[in-house]
Amino acid sequence: MNNPTVLVVEDDIPVRNLITTTLKTHDYRYLTAGSCDEAIMLASSYNPDVVFLDLGLPDSDGIEVIKRIRSWSNMPIIVISARSEDSDKIEALDAGADDYLTKPFSVEELLARLRVTVRRLSMMPGSTEADSAIYENGKLRIDFSAGFAYMDSDELKLTPIEYRLLCLLARNTGKVLTHTYITQSIWGRISKSDIASLRVFMVTLRKKLESGSDSRQYIQTHVGIGYRMLRVD
Repeated sequence: MNNPTVLVVEDDIPVRNLITTTLKTHDYRYLTAGSCDEAIMLASSYNPDVVFLDLGLPDSDGIEVIKRIRSWSNMPIIVISARSEDSDKIEALDAGADDYLTKPFSVEELLARLRVTVRRLSMMPGSTEADSAIYENGKLRIDFSAGFAYMDSDELKLTPIEYRLLCLLARNTGKVLTHTYITQSIWGRISKSDIASLRVFMVTLRKKLESGSDSRQYIQTHVGIGYRMLRVD
């Protein structure tokens, strides 16, 4: 992906200037917004590749931005916030954020998170022949080429992280994937916070798979080890 565009949603001008200067120095294009309404307008109008989102916006909480964007787009959202409590991180990730960076942050870490996200975007399903296959397991169906998952004929409303987790598990059906392997595959790094985030995403993914018309268990937890996609008859 050449010169991806980043939407920077931050009302603190010095912080916003730091981020945009960093992006410009490393040849990223960017847009800026200082409020929830402006962020939604720019996201819908310009369809940026990645969103950097502060949660403390003057007109609304940043969680609202995540929810509104997720109602129509899977564009990656990286939260950059001074809120460091686990409950804040879980709320943002549960709403649909892809990553969470706590202020104060280093420029190097910011760029590393962005590089990982851009790399994942370039590897999205549809780029290889193998990705064109249709995965079927019980009532679950994944169209790798289109990037959608279904339960019966109903599309599953998955966040980008949930979809990537589902694809990773599906491609390894029957195998136990360790926490380390999953976090490295999804986030490109391994940390305690990522493992905590993984647990949150697995809970929400399970709820979406095992509710409604199909209550069978698709994902099995191996306590202290990882997760496995079960083959459902």
